[in-house]
Amino acid sequence: MSSEFGKNIKLSVFGESHGKAIGCVIDGLPAGVKLDMEKIYSDMARRAPGQGKYSTPRLEKDIPIILSGVLDNVTTGAPLAMIIENTNTKSGDYANVMTLPRPSHSDYPAYVKYDGNNDIRGGGHFSGRLTAPLVFAGAVAKQILKEKGITVGAHIAKIKDVCDDKFDKNNITPELLENLSSRSFSTISAVAQEKMAAAIECARMEQDSVGGIIECAAVGLPVGVGANMFSTVESHLSSILFGIPAVKGVQFGAGFDFAQMTGSEANDQYCIKDGKIALMSNNNGGVLGGMTSGAPVVLDVVIKPTPSISKPQQSVNLQTMQEETLVIKGRHDPCIVPRAVPVVEAAVAFGLLDLMM
Repeated sequence: MSSEFGKNIKLSVFGESHGKAIGCVIDGLPAGVKLDMEKIYSDMARRAPGQGKYSTPRLEKDIPIILSGVLDNVTTGAPLAMIIENTNTKSGDYANVMTLPRPSHSDYPAYVKYDGNNDIRGGGHFSGRLTAPLVFAGAVAKQILKEKGITVGAHIAKIKDVCDDKFDKNNITPELLENLSSRSFSTISAVAQEKMAAAIECARMEQDSVGGIIECAAVGLPVGVGANMFSTVESHLSSILFGIPAVKGVQFGAGFDFAQMTGSEANDQYCIKDGKIALMSNNNGGVLGGMTSGAPVVLDVVIKPTPSISKPQQSVNLQTMQEETLVIKGRHDPCIVPRAVPVVEAAVAFGLLDLMM
């Protein structure tokens, strides 16, 4: 299995959902960076399970234990190694999926690829629980980016058919992004939040789940970060974003809406603003030719509905090769989108820092 990312700053994630611990190693961080641990704990808490009826009742505090690379909350330049202990596992809930692969999970292809030796409990190394170390790495990256005047933040743009207000792509402030990043259920509109919560509760009561869209932005980036062809901002950020298990789509700026535009509608024309070259619109999401344009980097990430649902589903017994009905046990989110917001922020922050180093 390959669980590494980065060219200039390397991130390696390890562990399984029901193992003793999960964690990561970050290699290439500069020495002398003062880490605000409270901000790191805050991001970890936003992603952590057990936050109410809208998330899995599995309660994990997700307190990172730093093993190396930090002294008195200051990076030393050595690899930063961190673990998070798993303390609330119920592995017995996964006994029936050892032979009955769960629909829309990694169970079947992993069973074939690894000859049945993969850890199926909670999804093993394929579990969304492995995003906790990514959030830690992203929280560290956010603080380094902040010193460079760069802010990353996100909100829930859509859950099922309920939409939040969208970013004004050419006018996003650091204050807005920081405000959104301080919430556990991050929306711009309070009304949208209430309707989204109702949609999630409806799915939960029906033993089902719902997905959604997260809109993320980064402001303060200089012009020219990234490169052409295979080293673009889009390809680099998409690569780490697709490392989040539930992500099934990423688009920048207007994305697929470009298909219904004319060139004159789509083009971001130039102007002078405060004595500097600026863009009159930001349909390209802050990226041109694979490089940052000076406008906010804006992207959407599609999160699929949680595949572990309580409704009976059809599967196949891998031992008998007979069709069987599967009832999934265990503790699962009726919607993972709220908890995925800090994960998307973390992925974008780490990806941008890697490009900038």
